[in-house]
Amino acid sequence: MTPAIVLETAGLCAFYGATQVLFGLDIKVTEGGATALLGANGAGKTTTLRAISGMVRITGAIRFGGRSLAGRASEDIARLGIAHVPQGRGTFVSLTVEENLKIGALSRRDHAAILRDIERVYGYFPRLKTRRRQQAGTLSGGEQQMLALARALMLRPKLMLLDEPSFGLAPLIVGELFEILRTLNRAEKISMLLVEQNTSLALELADRAYLIETGQLVMSGAAHDLRNDENVRRVYLGY
Repeated sequence: MTPAIVLETAGLCAFYGATQVLFGLDIKVTEGGATALLGANGAGKTTTLRAISGMVRITGAIRFGGRSLAGRASEDIARLGIAHVPQGRGTFVSLTVEENLKIGALSRRDHAAILRDIERVYGYFPRLKTRRRQQAGTLSGGEQQMLALARALMLRPKLMLLDEPSFGLAPLIVGELFEILRTLNRAEKISMLLVEQNTSLALELADRAYLIETGQLVMSGAAHDLRNDENVRRVYLGY
């Protein structure tokens, strides 16, 4: 049976002021699937995530679970079940680890379930549990990225928008993070739209991929097909 589409954009254009950055992107993410957005720096990958999250002006259509996202505020989009993990982690550095997690559940009112979910995310990120009362700003870069992912999970998302989760991290931490992402995607069936400069890692996690250049879609297909494409290998994988 063909998987249902959880997120779909049609003719998506995005603007910063009068400057157009995206030009008619058509992207789909399946329910429980992982989709990678590939492209060089400045191609428009981060802007695509920001457009879905209601952070930039758009034209065209964005539908999530059959609902239009056009014109919705970022907070409303998050309440629908879309968790955006931006590049740079975005933790509240003066708050403790646990306070950051509670902020991730700010739109929820099920207090007992929130406490259970805190313990659940500590199961994925045990080192955060040992630092639960520590200020987030004193964590290592890898631990802050873990905290950003853990806080997003507190929303109980149906879809995660992940912007460069490996950026600036040591290879061992990157491997650990991507194993957790793989588990979340395959065991918990959380759909993912992933922007990642480490193209090889992205294509290993994803089932589908899109390649964009200067805000335009130039290639799409199954992740393993793009991984085996000679042009993609030469330009983006380096072999």
